[in-house]
Amino acid sequence: MDYIPEPTIRPFPDFNAVEDATLLRKAMKGFGTDEQAIIDILCNRSNSQRQQIKEAFTREFGRDLIADLKSELGGKFEDVIVGLMDPPVEYMCNQLHKAMEGMGTDEATIVEIVCSRNNREIKEIVDTYERLHNRPLAEHLCSETESSFRRLLTLLVTGVREEFNVDSDKAREDAQSLYDAGEGKWGTDEEVFNKVFTHSSHAQLRLVFQEYKSISGGKCIEESLRSELSGELLDGIMAIVECVQDKVLFYANRLHKAMEGLGTNDVTLIRIIVSRSEIDLANIKRAYEKIYNKTLISAVKSETSGDYKRALLSIIGDA
Repeated sequence: MDYIPEPTIRPFPDFNAVEDATLLRKAMKGFGTDEQAIIDILCNRSNSQRQQIKEAFTREFGRDLIADLKSELGGKFEDVIVGLMDPPVEYMCNQLHKAMEGMGTDEATIVEIVCSRNNREIKEIVDTYERLHNRPLAEHLCSETESSFRRLLTLLVTGVREEFNVDSDKAREDAQSLYDAGEGKWGTDEEVFNKVFTHSSHAQLRLVFQEYKSISGGKCIEESLRSELSGELLDGIMAIVECVQDKVLFYANRLHKAMEGLGTNDVTLIRIIVSRSEIDLANIKRAYEKIYNKTLISAVKSETSGDYKRALLSIIGDA
């Protein structure tokens, strides 16, 4: 990671799980629900603290906090709050499962999750996915995708990336291989692209991109990828390129895309804000403002409403 990650949610000082559980029970007991109390507590506690609240809630009241939240809340507000209650890796696994269950596949979600993570994060997801859903992630991905995109995902989830390897000679060799597999021939050898982008470390890929530019007469790797690849494979490899160059920017751009034009991709908006809140959401927030000349807060305010809006704003924070 080439930046200092700054979260927007940190562990709450003077934390008391029983006290929070009692306040949550009060917020949901009887007629009506005190949504603001739920936001004030759950959007301002770390995930570890939320797990302790969940345990205290069951211990003190003999009730399941998640079940109570689901029965009292609804819509996108419920999605935010219940998402916050999942342990982070389980949340990602559930998002992947939703992207693949039923009719159709949400390839954009798969790309965002699988193509942006390192080997350790992928292994945690792979292990947890099978435990939660009784099915290997690789097998599920293979059943929902096809051809070179399927191969790309398979390589990523099997963790073949050599994360700490940097070799300038190999970078020149890989850059030449990419050029020969695309720009330098009729048609495109997609397997070469898959191999280079899934095996090389991020630091190594940066060298490859530099070498590629000199070999191709000044053409940047993104330009070549767009002319040589298409569809989901292009989306997946471009996501890797974006994360190699600037992961914070990758998420800022995804948030912008989720909110631009008519309608809002609430699933993506919620997933990024919830999943990055304890990692680097403060960095993403700053990058968003720098690129789009408006704050993430103002963008979210204009695209959301009610308790859903209040919950997201609380997670993003005003600072």
